[in-house]
Amino acid sequence: MVRPPILNPQAVPCSSVDEHLPAVALAQMMPEALRERFANPPMWQAELLGDGGLFPGRKPADAAVLLPLVAYDDGLRLLLTRRTDHLRDHAGQVSLPGGRVESQDASLEATALRETEEEIGLSRTFVEVLGRLPIYTTVTAYRVTPVVALVKPGFELKLQEGEVAEAFEVPLQFLMTPAHHRHHVFEFAGDRRQFLSMPWRNKESAADAQEYFIWGATAAMLRNFYRFLSA
Repeated sequence: MVRPPILNPQAVPCSSVDEHLPAVALAQMMPEALRERFANPPMWQAELLGDGGLFPGRKPADAAVLLPLVAYDDGLRLLLTRRTDHLRDHAGQVSLPGGRVESQDASLEATALRETEEEIGLSRTFVEVLGRLPIYTTVTAYRVTPVVALVKPGFELKLQEGEVAEAFEVPLQFLMTPAHHRHHVFEFAGDRRQFLSMPWRNKESAADAQEYFIWGATAAMLRNFYRFLSA
């Protein structure tokens, strides 16, 4: 099996920022508005459907991730994870909770809920599934279905030891503002590649707070979510 080359995405310069695109209105990111949007979706098209090419020796596998939107009184916040540094795939990356489809899963929604519960201990009793976004194919050959859900506050997390280094929340308003979406172009393994990033730092907690570099498949699926909400 060929192991993918190592890329340091934070070292790749930003080529452009989408300041010209409008942010999603706050009213469109309220729980009732999201329920209505998924119940009666608009005509729209996903912008990003894959990383572009697969690493050799990988067989395609179906997977599902959860976009858990925690519904606080002052707005929605997306619950994300940071993977541990020793994992075979996507080590140290910011990710949405989820994983590979298993034979016992009744649906892709069931996969996303099971994997989320296993990874971070988020009980499905707090989760209201709203719907799916289009499949995104990664270079590691996963066909990933994002499942969007509202989450009631009050849950307790228990992170899976050895797989999840931490869990944190980012305001959905920040992620749905294209002025925070950065494009990167680079040469890698003989090919010209590109990716999107949404670096975030919780400046409310401390001036020198850690920056979370949201990029790759996670950023791409969030960009598709932006297109869905702004259509």
